Amino acid sequence: MKLHVVAVGHRMPEWVNAGFEEYAKRMPREARLFLTEIKPESRGSGAAGAQAVARMLRDEHKRIVAALPAGCCKVVLDERGRSFPTRQLADTMARWQQEGRDIAFVIGGADGTAAALREEADLLWSLSPLTLPHALVRVVLAEQLYRAISILKNHPYHRE
Repeated sequence: MKLHVVAVGHRMPEWVNAGFEEYAKRMPREARLFLTEIKPESRGSGAAGAQAVARMLRDEHKRIVAALPAGCCKVVLDERGRSFPTRQLADTMARWQQEGRDIAFVIGGADGTAAALREEADLLWSLSPLTLPHALVRVVLAEQLYRAISILKNHPYHRE
């Protein structure tokens, strides 16, 4: 099983890259973690209206879908998604491993993700009821994936 993070945004601060890479390198061979950055759509010349945002999200949606591995399970991170504890994430990851599918976690940009992308998702997942900066979500997601794998491997990283 490969874990793909497809994230809108590029040129992240070094602490974001370092945090993500720290957890990615800890992942075992059977659950490698990869990052694909999607360049955010330009807002154009000061366009901030609802139509401009809808156009941006539609264009980002196309690039996100193009970056997803064929046949993957799509998990879109969204504040309106389902939240669950880490132990349940570990159980879900065990099921995904048994299915043998790659998993793609999609992190939207500053304006979120297109409604069509959320509708296409196999799972809408909320990391927190808080609104988190999309750069920070990369690090939190990588840590939680590592923690869930640690639980499955009976590694002492996670303590209950």
